[in-house]
Amino acid sequence: MAVKTLQDLLNEGVEGRGVLVRSDLNVPLDDNGEITDPGRIIASVPTIEALVQAGAKVVVTAHLGRPKGEPDPKFSLAPVAAKLAELLGRNVQLAGDVVGYDALSRSEGLTDGDVLLLENVRFDPRETSKDDAERGKLAAALVELVGDDGAFVSDGFGVVHRKQASVYDVAKLLPHYAGTLVAAEVDVLAKLTENPERPYAVVLGGSKVSDKLAVIEALAPKVDTLVIGGGMCFTFLAAQGLSVGSSLLQEEMIDTCKGLLERFGDVIHLPRDIVVADKFAADADSKIVPANEIPEGWMGLDVGPESVDRFAALLTEAKTVFWNGPMGVFEFANFAAGTRGVAEAIVTATGKGAFTVVGGGDSAAAVRALGLPEDGFSHISTGGGASLEYLEGKELPGISVLED
Repeated sequence: MAVKTLQDLLNEGVEGRGVLVRSDLNVPLDDNGEITDPGRIIASVPTIEALVQAGAKVVVTAHLGRPKGEPDPKFSLAPVAAKLAELLGRNVQLAGDVVGYDALSRSEGLTDGDVLLLENVRFDPRETSKDDAERGKLAAALVELVGDDGAFVSDGFGVVHRKQASVYDVAKLLPHYAGTLVAAEVDVLAKLTENPERPYAVVLGGSKVSDKLAVIEALAPKVDTLVIGGGMCFTFLAAQGLSVGSSLLQEEMIDTCKGLLERFGDVIHLPRDIVVADKFAADADSKIVPANEIPEGWMGLDVGPESVDRFAALLTEAKTVFWNGPMGVFEFANFAAGTRGVAEAIVTATGKGAFTVVGGGDSAAAVRALGLPEDGFSHISTGGGASLEYLEGKELPGISVLED
């Protein structure tokens, strides 16, 4: 991509300058407000650290969760600020607002190498407004925090598919650069789309076919193997005329799945056995049944061991692998074996020289939750939705705006 990078900005010099960084710090929290997976914060550190070391006055903007355009304590970035400070080994100020009095006064008091994290940018309704003028006003207020000689670094890959004030509009007002994270993500996804080494295998899981339909349509003609698991597999099984009990099912997508199986049946691989449960709970009674014998009243919560073995045989021989979405409800230990088995097969492929990419979101969370080695994959993306839209061939506003 023809954009300037963080290194270009560092070469130009940032000592004493304000630099606005859009990071992706949208991490999961438990009921006590504790961070359960700091992966995105860890991935954001290198860009911020490089700017700090070069003497910039760093102002970081990010979101957390889905507040409804107004302050909400449960979506405060306070725990993120504490974790970021721990990782950077320095104080990180947290502004009490997005672009209000506290943010402005704190930004004016920054000295070289200081870091200020603004409160959740989605507390301001203008961030996600469809009105260009409204977003533009918030962008102008963000720019004011770093001054006339400031710069903008886009480092939140998880949001580059959004046309939002802190992602898109600020890049129109300041000299703009791709952070190390965004640049690396785009390089990786280009490898998957431009000339992937074959065999090329894609593993898709997650709950809904509708969420992955566009990427299935885009990738099925280009890959050698397309493994489908997770909740979405039951709509495909129903499309084959099978009963799926009380498993997750999108009835309105059955005909679509029939069409996909007719067109791409030679590359689509579905589970042959299923781990079913009598209820959706960690302690549910469970058993393994053939995919065509799911009992009435039982729901599939994972792919079975025969399916894992078959999928693994395909994946371990692949030269390129892209994985997005768990194979089952991995948060419940009794239904995590499918996701673990597929992930371990991808790790094996990596060890044999394959280029393997975990497509962010729940897949990246599963890698960490199951204690799998992160270096067992060539790349773990931070942006599930953005990765999928890139692979679908869509233009990502937060990337296109960086191109000069």
